[in-house]
Formats: sequence, structure tokens, C-alpha cells
Amino acid sequence: KDVYIYVHGYKVEFENPILVASELWNFLGYNGAFIAYSWPATRETLAYWSDLDDAANSARGLRMLITHLAEQTEAERIHVIGYSAGTRLVARMLADLGMYGRFMDQDEIDRRVKLGNVILVGSDVDRHVLGGYLLDGALRIPQALTVYQSSADSALDLSRRVFRRNRAGQTLATDSSADSSREFLRHNPKLRAIDVTNAEAGTAGSGHGYLRGSPWVSSDVLVTLLYDLAPAERGLVNLPGSPMWVFPDDYIARLRRALMEVDPSAAAR
Repeated sequence: KDVYIYVHGYKVEFENPILVASELWNFLGYNGAFIAYSWPATRETLAYWSDLDDAANSARGLRMLITHLAEQTEAERIHVIGYSAGTRLVARMLADLGMYGRFMDQDEIDRRVKLGNVILVGSDVDRHVLGGYLLDGALRIPQALTVYQSSADSALDLSRRVFRRNRAGQTLATDSSADSSREFLRHNPKLRAIDVTNAEAGTAGSGHGYLRGSPWVSSDVLVTLLYDLAPAERGLVNLPGSPMWVFPDDYIARLRRALMEVDPSAAAR
């Protein structure tokens, strides 16, 4: 009864999200139903600007898809994984649904929208724009919102230089309002910020492709989707005095112990 929706980034052809969604579904053991939400990106570097407009325009379609699945199917939970520029339309979808659920209590939101885990990977959203969405009610919509961040993502660093705004997928260390952001994280456990910088292969290449390039990050995403475990329950740890989550050196051993508790057969594999 779970539905998973993958939202791709920019500069890819139609086949790319189909491939990634198929890979993720395979590693989920073909659990539930997997959807590749293929918004109209263009396979050209200079198409970045038009792709951003297309991403914004596609947010309404994603919102309509989610409400259709929630109202017209037997799905019990709907999960969304957004990558790179695709997180712009995922974030906008959450903002729209936040306004949609403005006058609903939490039980009604859960019943009518059914959003489970929403995951933003390498997010190219302006950090303050995302913060505004959350303050306006977007955080009430999903069961949990996980934002993977990196201090070594050169693609997001370029985006930051172009727009002169920090991106949601960058670690808080570079943000002048980091203290208030950390305080918000402490008081809102539904929002989970995870630093992938120390994950295996988390900084490989441009440091932007860790969803598929880092076995630790992909494992963390899959375990979140399959078993709905909180960060501490799946082997992540907090930085001292910080609400940020990181991958410890013994992450794999911790993950294996966590799986032994919830699914011994999976841990054995």
C-alpha cells in the first residue's frame, strides 16, 4: 500500500528518471508501486534557466498526482524523493499542500494527503525560500521531511554563486543564520538534516551524485522508505551540541544491528 515517487534533476532525458526509479524499486524489493515523475528537463547545460521555470510549472502536476493517489486509490502512504533541481518542485508542492491543509487538523491532513517520507537530496532550493514554506505550514504535510546536505557539493556551490543565496542542500556551516536554523531543527523533529560529507563516496566526483554514488547514502534512503526508521534508529549520530545528523565511521555495523531488530532476513543479506 506504499507509493514512491522519484523526481529527477535538470539536464536529463525522459529515460533517466525511469532508470533511477527502477533501480530504487529494485533495491526496495519491488515493494509497493514506484512512479517516475518525469518533468520536462532539457539535456543541455545552458537550459538550466528554462529548466528552473519548467520545474516550478511542474509543481502543480505533482500536487495533483499526489492528491489523486490519496483520494482515488487504495494507497496508504505516499513517499517522494526529490533530487537536485527537482527538489524545487517538491518543495513548492509541499508549500501548496501546506496552504491546502491550513484549516485542517493533523488527522485530517494525514487522511486526505497521506504523505509519508519526503526526501530532498542535493537540494537546489534557496534555503530561505524553503524555510518560508516550512513556516507557512509545509512541515505539517509529510510524516517526515529529510534534507540531505553536503559541504563538498560543487554543483550547489556554483548555484549559490550564481544566485548569491545558500542552497538547502548545503550544510548549515556556511549560513549566517545557522544558529536560528539549528534552533528550528531542535524544535521540529519532523525535519531531519543529514550531512553526507563523511559518508562513503559522499564527496566523490562533484559531490552532487551521492544518491546513487554513495552506498551509505542510498542505504539510508532505502531503509527510511522501507522501515520508516528515525535517523538514530538506523545508525546515524548527532554532532556534539548540534541537531545535525552525520554518518559515523561504523555506520554499516550500526545499520546492520538496526536491521537485525526490524528485519533479520534483510540484515543477513
